[in-house]
Amino acid sequence: MSLYWYGGHSGFIFLVLVLVGVYYALSGQGYRFDFGWFLTETSPYMWANLGVGLTISLSVVGAAWGIFTTGSSIIGGGVKAPRIRTKNLISIIFCEAVAIYGIIMAIVMLQIIEPFEADSATTQVRRANYMAGYSLFGAGLTVGMCNLFCGFCVGIVGSGAALADAQNPNLFVKVLIVEIFASVIGLFGVIVGIIQTSKITMGNKAK
Repeated sequence: MSLYWYGGHSGFIFLVLVLVGVYYALSGQGYRFDFGWFLTETSPYMWANLGVGLTISLSVVGAAWGIFTTGSSIIGGGVKAPRIRTKNLISIIFCEAVAIYGIIMAIVMLQIIEPFEADSATTQVRRANYMAGYSLFGAGLTVGMCNLFCGFCVGIVGSGAALADAQNPNLFVKVLIVEIFASVIGLFGVIVGIIQTSKITMGNKAK
């Protein structure tokens, strides 16, 4: 039943898009399907703020998922081996660091956003501001997605570390090494985001 429901709605959406496309084509507004037109008609502030929002939101979702996965295993394994409850809190710290990466990068990105007069700005200034908006969006998406999957990875590995520690205490350090490498994925995303935003400026003096 659900398959037919999704199929019917997908077909309806496709039909609406086709009708809109035919209308634009017959009314001489086919240029509205130009992706470049869409990019130039949208404000660079929209792209910049979307990047900041994606950085924080995706990072927090990744951290929350990791804490959820790890915490449930720590609680469950702690029933059999109460000694693991304190030692495995380091996995929760690794998950929380993912959200901190996103907050730090969002603060860095916010420092770049500055207002500019679009009506009186030169072509060079407009080009630099649009470039900055797209770069901030790309950086936010990069950092957010890296932290999202980093949270997934750290959560799953941390869950395994808690259960392995409950079964055999000698396995904790070995699995913890894997978890450390998993947590570095988010740091890589932050580094790439800094590289993407290192040479951009916004405002009336942007170049």
